[in-house]
Amino acid sequence: MTQLALVIDLNVCVGCHACVTSCKEWNTSGWAGPMVDQNPYDGSPTGTFFNRVQTFEVGVFPNTETVHFPKSCLHCEEPPCVPVCPTGASHKRADNGVVLVDYDKCIGCKYCSWACPYGARELDEQEKVMKKCTLCIDRITDATLSDRDRQPACVLACPTSARLYGDVHDPDSEVSVAIRERGGYQLMPEWGTKPANHYLPRQKNRMYISPEELTRVDNPLRKEDLTTYTGEETLDDVAW
Repeated sequence: MTQLALVIDLNVCVGCHACVTSCKEWNTSGWAGPMVDQNPYDGSPTGTFFNRVQTFEVGVFPNTETVHFPKSCLHCEEPPCVPVCPTGASHKRADNGVVLVDYDKCIGCKYCSWACPYGARELDEQEKVMKKCTLCIDRITDATLSDRDRQPACVLACPTSARLYGDVHDPDSEVSVAIRERGGYQLMPEWGTKPANHYLPRQKNRMYISPEELTRVDNPLRKEDLTTYTGEETLDDVAW
């Protein structure tokens, strides 16, 4: 059986959020829309996103690094969200393995979100239904589009080609070759969900930093002797 999926290269993801914005733009006006943001900027923001990029700082100063980790529905081969759905709204397509939600059947009970160990499902506060990544099903199944355009919006938008798309059951596909040759791995395989999406690991480059490099010798404040306040009016005191 065909199993369409994404393979995300963590080594070249720069956390630009182009995948997030392109996903939002395409899907809010497409088959899966609308995707509302009622309070996107408050202390407790609400909004529906199919794809999010989580950023982490790891290590101990000065040996630190920033890791950008895109995450969406993993389109598991054994999706736990499907059997718990009381209405059959959550289902897995037999022809391409994409996990979807039938909004006409969904009652917003959140059972699927509780069953998903990856936190990939969100309740649309306006529509009162559960929503998630669809792999842009309306694009990839549109025979009128060119082969290049029959890809998820996030894949087309990524400026570093960190997102690959294809059939992970086809050993000769681009995604299968990348997984096999570059050590691709599944997220939390111990749950037995068999995620279709894979990640390519980061290639760590070690950099030695001497203690002298942590102190700025040519500090302009010290060079120009501006470390003491003389009482004179400065640009900071001027009301523009």
